Amino acid sequence: MDYKKSNAPASTITRDVNTLAEGTGNVYETVAIISKRANQISLEIKDELKRKLEEFSTTAVDNLEEVYENREQIEISKYYERLPKPTLLATQEFIEDKTYFRNPSKIK
Repeated sequence: MDYKKSNAPASTITRDVNTLAEGTGNVYETVAIISKRANQISLEIKDELKRKLEEFSTTAVDNLEEVYENREQIEISKYYERLPKPTLLATQEFIEDKTYFRNPSKIK
């Protein structure tokens, strides 16, 4: 998923907790759902970054100048640093009803 195209804000903003809890009816359940989704997003981003940076790993010992001056690797790292944080992405997904969740205790 391309998280850069998300509508999530780049920095933290104030949210009305009661509005967030309308979907579940419980603030704590909403926070638990958002936190679990944020963990999933964090793992996805981490795995994607790891795969991209593995392309730059070398088995042979290169000279130090070559290792420290790899511009492509720096640009990839900067791209991931500029992404909204996983919590902000998960919150935005929840607000836009893009998050699937269920509570087994409420299913009858």
